[in-house]
Parts: sequence; C-alpha cells; structure tokens
Amino acid sequence: MAKPRVFISSTFYDLRYVREDLERFVKEMGYESVRHETGSIPYSKETPLEESAYQEVTQSDIIVCIVGGRYGSDSSTREGSITQNELKEALKKRIQVYVFVEQNVLSEYSTYLQNKENENIRYGHADNVAVYKFIEEIYALPQNNPITPFATSSEIASFLKIQWAGLFQKFLQEQKRISELQVLDEMTGVASTLKELVTFLTEDRKNSDDAIKSIIFANHPAFRAFAKVTQTNYRVFFTNRKELNDWITARNFKAISHVEWDSDSLSEWSNPNQEGYVKLTYDIFDKDGRLIPMTDNEWDDKWLQKKNPSSRRIPPPDDDIPF
Repeated sequence: MAKPRVFISSTFYDLRYVREDLERFVKEMGYESVRHETGSIPYSKETPLEESAYQEVTQSDIIVCIVGGRYGSDSSTREGSITQNELKEALKKRIQVYVFVEQNVLSEYSTYLQNKENENIRYGHADNVAVYKFIEEIYALPQNNPITPFATSSEIASFLKIQWAGLFQKFLQEQKRISELQVLDEMTGVASTLKELVTFLTEDRKNSDDAIKSIIFANHPAFRAFAKVTQTNYRVFFTNRKELNDWITARNFKAISHVEWDSDSLSEWSNPNQEGYVKLTYDIFDKDGRLIPMTDNEWDDKWLQKKNPSSRRIPPPDDDIPF
C-alpha cells in the first residue's frame, strides 16, 4: 500500500537531532520519511547532488521545512541555500508545506525588520542575515504558508499530528461530498427523465386519463405563481374559483372593484400590508369554475402579475364640460 512521503528539509549539523526525532515520528505515523543522510534520495552521476534532492522534493507528498540559526550550504546551481531552494521547489509544485522556525530565531526576526538597512549589526541567534531574509520571503509568499515557532522536536511532532489528523478528516468529508454530488447528479437525471415523460404523457392523454390530470393538478403552475405574487412561503393548492377566493381572502387580500381594474384584468386583489396589487389577466377556470389543467409549457407568467399602483392606467379626463 502506498504511503505518504514526507521530505524533511533543514540544515544538517545544527538540526540533526531534530531530523532524527522527526523521522522516528513520521515512521510511527506509518508514513515514509525522506532524508538525504539516510540514503532515501537516489543521486545521479550526471547531475549535481542537490538537483537530485530537488527532484525528490517534487515526488514527495509533504514537506517539513525546519529553519534554525545556521544558513547552511550555498546552492551551486541556484541562488540561495540548498534548504531554501528545497522549500521554493515545493511551493512551486504546490506541495503541502509546513514551515517551522526555531523560537529564538523567530523572536529575533523583529529585530532584523527594524535594522534591515544596518549592515554592521550582528545577530545573536543566526550566523547569517540571509536566514532572516529567507523568513521574510516566506512571509511575503502569496500562498497561505504560516510559520510555526518551535523549541523542541516534540513540539513539531505534536503540531504535525494535529495537522495531519485535520487533513484526513477533510479528505473524508470531501469523499462524502463527492458521493452526495454523485447521488444528486443521478437524481437530477431521473427528474429530467420524469419531466419529459410527464410532458409526453400529458400532451398525449391529458384529456382522457384521470391519473395524468391528477399529476398535472398537483404541479399546476398557477400554484407557484400565486405563491410568488402573494409572498406565500408554503405550498398553495386550490381546485376551483371558490377555493382560490377563500384562500386569497385568508391571506388578507381584498378583491378590488371591477370599475378600478386595468382594461386587461379579469380579477384584481390588494393587501393593505403589501405594496401594489395582484392582477389576473387570463381565465384559468372553466365555465363551471373548475381549475383548468395545464403544464409549465402552457403557462404564461404574464397572466398573473404583481403591479405597482403607478403602473395602473388612468382613464383620460372627460372633455365634456357640464353646464
């Protein structure tokens, strides 16, 4: 079974005990540790040794970068130290990175920020000002790369244990989410198929099949239209004109006198608690007052509208002057 590969990057001599402790911790977690001093990195005679290390970084899943007070060895092929370039290579490849800086070094970093222009200053916890310049570069990176201070290797191990547990929990949640999306896609496909089937059956048999009429009634577009214009947040249902009038009255809507209607209105209602008025311009009931079955394709949103009072047509004034 494949294991996550954890590349441990740092200067060697000043942090060798920290590196050993971290390798032991990584193996206890069941992961594979990659350190150059243990022969984990295959070197090629055709390329510089450090380039083999950079190549191994790109093949790792996690990079643990530890920054101490020693600058380390300069790179012979790139600008900066080998440790710095290992981190830069990981960030360039968007590999998961954890950066730890020795607590005393990080505390002295604020002193560096205040004295960057002073070339004569000597720092107590770093042998080269390039260490602080590197920390400054990390803080300036556009990616989210927090720096964590440490005093002992056990602090690094404790931090990583919590972080990796969080990564695993996030992975499980994402897998669950993927499953939910797959089910949703399947349901969407089924719903689309059913809609096409209902449309076909409706057009073919709506005048003769009571079962199809029942389906149409349950999903009548007028129900959603009336819920929208009356600001109703529950399912609306009526089967005839009387039931509509009873329901809309219960919603505190009053019928407007027909002498005030717009010329194209068949019914109008207003609610004192809402602005505007509702107008119905198409007769959705048959001669006996029963709701006419229809599909979404047959419905026109212009038949039922919520209008502002300012939009109501005002009849032209009578030019006849009474005597």
